[in-house]
Amino acid sequence: MPAKIIVLTGGRSAERDVSLATGVAVSNGLHDAGFNVLVFDPANAQPPVEWHPDTGGKLIATAPPDPNALALGGLPAGVVMTPDDLTRAAMGDTDLVFIALHGGDGENGRLQALLDTCGIRYTGSGMNASAMAMDKHSSKRLFVAENIPTPKWRIADSGDELSFDSVRAELGLPIIVKPNAQGSTVGLTLVKDESQWAGALRAGFRWDDRLIIEEYIAGREITVGILGEQTLPVVEIIPTHELYDYECKYTAGGSNYVCPAKLSEAETKRVQSLGAGAFRALGCRGYARVDFRMSPKGEFYCLEVNTLPGMTATSLVPKAARAAGIEFPELLKRICDLAMK
Repeated sequence: MPAKIIVLTGGRSAERDVSLATGVAVSNGLHDAGFNVLVFDPANAQPPVEWHPDTGGKLIATAPPDPNALALGGLPAGVVMTPDDLTRAAMGDTDLVFIALHGGDGENGRLQALLDTCGIRYTGSGMNASAMAMDKHSSKRLFVAENIPTPKWRIADSGDELSFDSVRAELGLPIIVKPNAQGSTVGLTLVKDESQWAGALRAGFRWDDRLIIEEYIAGREITVGILGEQTLPVVEIIPTHELYDYECKYTAGGSNYVCPAKLSEAETKRVQSLGAGAFRALGCRGYARVDFRMSPKGEFYCLEVNTLPGMTATSLVPKAARAAGIEFPELLKRICDLAMK
């Protein structure tokens, strides 16, 4: 009998729309791989629904992510699920939960801790690795300890006196201002001069009470997918905007992708080694995506580890897997197999 998998999608984070798009793609892929699939949105009071490829997409929102809709229309705050939610979601002897949530309590370790407590298997990294990866300040400190290059940064809390001149003296210009614990470049600003400083702080603090103020590394956008102990082919992202921002990530045609990236053999091995090192440093498991900037001098700087990378039509891990000869349903099956182990 095929395994029964519940896909968790939607949720209450600022990345809800991205999660819904991932949920549709993952549910279709798991169905194609031969699993029995149910879908559950923790922000919805309805019980899990059985997924059918011809009608399933109508059960949840499938429109392209809209950055103007990220306020979530007043969805309640708080933990992504309760024990009662999990009881409803796992009814019928579910074999596995596939976490297709992004950001917030779906990705910061709280959900993983709850699933661990309830004895429910799930895809992706565990509680500690998820929490460390979501907290950019903590993960960058680990990168430094493990000799994984990362851009220079400072942390800023709401209420801090932040002098533009002192930041410029420490990090130079331009600089990146972004929330400490968000993804999908939500709240991120590239600051080139003092006129953008106040607006960047407002944009960042809208989503978090801690900000990362980070040295900007000019150069190329590079990402490395990890699948178990396998390092996938390297992807280069060439955005149509100056930065690989929310619109470039989730709008068709917003970026061009080169996979395998046009790097020398030595450069490829170097960034793959750094990606695997960052994965191990945080204690990740299953799969993840590690993002880098490559300077004009050929130096790689680790930006962050995404423990629940996107799985939409434009997502990077599926592109890298396909370059390695792993089609999307097989990729999902391998992720599930890793979780079942």
